[in-house]
Amino acid sequence: MPAQDSSENNAAPLYGVVSYGRELSGAYLSAIQQAAGVAGARILELENAAGDGYAVTKLLVEYDGGIETLRMAVTAAAAALGGDARGAASAVVPSSLLEPARKLLVMDVDSTLIKQEVIELLAAHAGREAEVAAVTEAAMRGELDFAQSLHQRVRALAGLPESVIPAVGARIELSDGAELLVKEFLTAGHAVAVVSGGFSQVLDPLAERLQLTYARANLLGVQDGVLTGTVEGPVVDRAVKAESLRGWAAAQGIEQRHTIAVGDGANDLDMLAAAALGVAFNAKPAVQAAADAVLNLPNLDVVQHFVKL
Repeated sequence: MPAQDSSENNAAPLYGVVSYGRELSGAYLSAIQQAAGVAGARILELENAAGDGYAVTKLLVEYDGGIETLRMAVTAAAAALGGDARGAASAVVPSSLLEPARKLLVMDVDSTLIKQEVIELLAAHAGREAEVAAVTEAAMRGELDFAQSLHQRVRALAGLPESVIPAVGARIELSDGAELLVKEFLTAGHAVAVVSGGFSQVLDPLAERLQLTYARANLLGVQDGVLTGTVEGPVVDRAVKAESLRGWAAAQGIEQRHTIAVGDGANDLDMLAAAALGVAFNAKPAVQAAADAVLNLPNLDVVQHFVKL
């Protein structure tokens, strides 16, 4: 996460402590507030919100001990509750995302913006879905080099008619709350982008429908109306995802400390680290361990509560 949270007039920096879950019990919220207080944070404001199937409580706190120390205190309090937390979690948000500044939201696509893995939908047309799914799972856990695994999986698509692309596009389902999240950010004047290890032929119509500010993905090779089993140009890997976030922020005149990234797999790790807040969305264990915030609800629109819109 980039450097941030400079103090003004010697005042302690402000942070957001955001708790979310299907239910937020009084015991859980009390434990989080107590942990923040014991760490030395001073609670300035408390706000409750709700979405479709989840609840949110947001604390605005003043704290001069550093964001990582506050995160450790809040995480420890949540972990101590165990099963009593009823699936609840909490995230500490840097002050830069609470400022009334224009922000950039960058999301992964497969299993983040949408519920499926596009390459597996394509592979199903070749009767090789299980084979490709196994390679995808290993790549998302970080066990395989992403670029090599992508080329391996795309070879399974060789010979398919180009008509499978719109057929797969028609089967795509947005994650719960995805459309609302995008709309809220764009309506508030922020920028929204997606960067995918999937394919632009499938992503571009979706990006146009959602009116996204930017979209980037791989290009499937097509010749004479048939998939060649190749990818044209450089692969969108984890380095490209992070570079995209930085480049889009610069192009929009948005400081990197005003960015937020959301993803689920190892290919998203650099992008999550580059953002002011990296969010693991129903992610693989290694991604959850590295992220600033962990969201294990199906509701992607919870992300809107991590920033000041």
